[in-house]
Amino acid sequence: MKLYYSPGACSLSPHIVAREVGVVPELEKVDLHTHRLDDGGDYLAVNPKGYVPALRLDDGALLTEGPAIVQYLADLKPGVSLAPANGSRARYRLQEWLNYISTEIHKNYSPLFKADLPAEQRRASSEMLTRRYQWVDAALARQPFLMGEAFSVADAYLFTVTLWAQTVKLDLGGFAALTAFQDRVAQRPAVRQAMSAEGLIK
Repeated sequence: MKLYYSPGACSLSPHIVAREVGVVPELEKVDLHTHRLDDGGDYLAVNPKGYVPALRLDDGALLTEGPAIVQYLADLKPGVSLAPANGSRARYRLQEWLNYISTEIHKNYSPLFKADLPAEQRRASSEMLTRRYQWVDAALARQPFLMGEAFSVADAYLFTVTLWAQTVKLDLGGFAALTAFQDRVAQRPAVRQAMSAEGLIK
């Protein structure tokens, strides 16, 4: 399978999950500004939405949207236990976390990447993110991972978007549990493999 990605973007999350389940995807780098692929191809012809991730399956089908992709990958190897069984209450809890990360954290970072964002709006977005992280930090103070004792696809997603805090100069130093979580996840072999393949670490 082929993963369309941009280094450090939200596509890092399914990249991590793929490696957690023992899949090393073919990587196709996307320039998100020009929508060009490394070979000069037009990414919009692949995914008209224009953003990453997108996963080309072995049968040629294309799957988009990170929360859907990570669940698909987890279900390829249920024995790895990155997602609870479909139909279980725990699976809905996982989807609850994925939705929260997507709508309340991921999307609230988006304005902060704009260089011309007025200071007042930057402050408002930063404050909104800080409030959203309070709930996450409280959850992680009770358990090592979002779903409890075991790493899940939701943790890969949270780790990925939280990496952006340094880029946008969002101070998360007051969240001890979240900081410990980031350090813990960063040491996982699959995480290090994915980040190394994207050129994010040596």
